[in-house]
Amino acid sequence: MKETGTILLADSGSTKTSWRAWQGEEIPLCIETAGINPVLMDTETIVGLLNGQLLSPSGATDGDRSALTDVREIHFYGAGCLPSTIPTVEKALAQTFPAAVIHVSSDLLGAARALCGHSEGIACILGTGSNSCLYDGRQICAHTPPLGYILGDEGSGAVLGRRLLGDLLKGLLPEAVSNAFADRYHLTAGQIIEQVYRRPLPNRYLAGFTYFMAEHRREAAIHRLLTESFEAFFRRNLIAYARPDLPVHMTGSIAHVFADEIREAACATGFTTGRILPSPVESMVAYHKGLSGHKNIY
Repeated sequence: MKETGTILLADSGSTKTSWRAWQGEEIPLCIETAGINPVLMDTETIVGLLNGQLLSPSGATDGDRSALTDVREIHFYGAGCLPSTIPTVEKALAQTFPAAVIHVSSDLLGAARALCGHSEGIACILGTGSNSCLYDGRQICAHTPPLGYILGDEGSGAVLGRRLLGDLLKGLLPEAVSNAFADRYHLTAGQIIEQVYRRPLPNRYLAGFTYFMAEHRREAAIHRLLTESFEAFFRRNLIAYARPDLPVHMTGSIAHVFADEIREAACATGFTTGRILPSPVESMVAYHKGLSGHKNIY
């Protein structure tokens, strides 16, 4: 007997959550809400967000939410979803959808399933931060800790921005690039120091300068900065997996924008790139729609 009811899937970060809801083979309903991160939010806060944005017609995104009255299964992939924090999300989802079977996992597992499907591979997230794992076709089997933008996060937007500002303030960039930066941002060294060391969310501030880097990527100094940063990501994170035979798949804004430089860095470090997606959510849906047949969707 065929199961009825809605399957609900979420790809969540600290800023935004992308939701997809579907029954059978129908085209998924798409909704976006604010981000959900259990490291930063408690169960009550998450429940309030779900009721106020996901279920409410007056929420952040318009759409027919009638399918959400009959949710039977939820797959939630999120930033900050660690063994210690997953129960926070599970409780919030259970309170909001009491009849649903709930699965909460890390955003990295969601990315791996979206990028690799049912095949083994190396899956990476390159956005404001960076992360990676070795994936066996079903679960993560090895993981290099990213360590954040101070100790790690090589190849991330935050580290790219940190390197750019460091080179700028130390006078290491060509005059043409320094002048272009000054003309666009009109920032003093004191203002940059204030933002980085004394204001909240310096990682996002630093990552914001990747737009400038994308515009000036043909400048030799910027190109070198990019490729050196991505080579560091491969060397300091992926070599530990000892699987140079596997394709390296990536998702995230940095991976998408700087795909050419990433492929160059992969070649220089002995890796081969595979799929590079700006967002994993549609491929997450494809993965879960293909599960019943246990087939390799890629």
